[in-house]
Amino acid sequence: MSSQEFGRGSTGRSSEFTSEGRGSGIANAASDAVGKLSNVAQQATAQAKQSASNAASNVTHQVKDLLNNQVGSGADLVGHFASSAKRAAEDLEQNAPQLAGVVRGVADRIESFADDMRDQSVDDLLRTASDFTRRQPALVFGLAALGGFFVFRTLKASSSGMSMSRSGTSTSSQPAAARRYEGASQYHGV
Repeated sequence: MSSQEFGRGSTGRSSEFTSEGRGSGIANAASDAVGKLSNVAQQATAQAKQSASNAASNVTHQVKDLLNNQVGSGADLVGHFASSAKRAAEDLEQNAPQLAGVVRGVADRIESFADDMRDQSVDDLLRTASDFTRRQPALVFGLAALGGFFVFRTLKASSSGMSMSRSGTSTSSQPAAARRYEGASQYHGV
């Protein structure tokens, strides 16, 4: 090998090492950039989750406050009902004293219930309802079935009433075919 070939070879190799060094430097820089980008994305995701959690917490708090106000309004309404029942008991006192006593007793219980409701939050009411359901599951199931029955009957009656009003109901107890025949004979002079 001549000194020129040796020089070229070493120069060629050194340029290869330099380009490899640059390639690995670029790869390292790209890897660092991807890592930093990943960290930024994770931080942004965490901040978004925290913001969503805070917003949900605020909405939940506002809804609970609204429901607590509604519980108070409901308790006031129940209290007014109890007062009305007591006035009705006073009116019944002269004509039906026994019935007046029953109505007064029911009014007192309703008033006590209203007072208990005023002192409770929505969470307290849900806890009380849950405890009652655990203690008396048969009663709760029976009341739910009874409520479902009444809802079913109400919907059935309203849909029956709507279909009858659409078809133009008649007060006659005769079948529709007989009414048509009578109507046809009236027009033809039969």
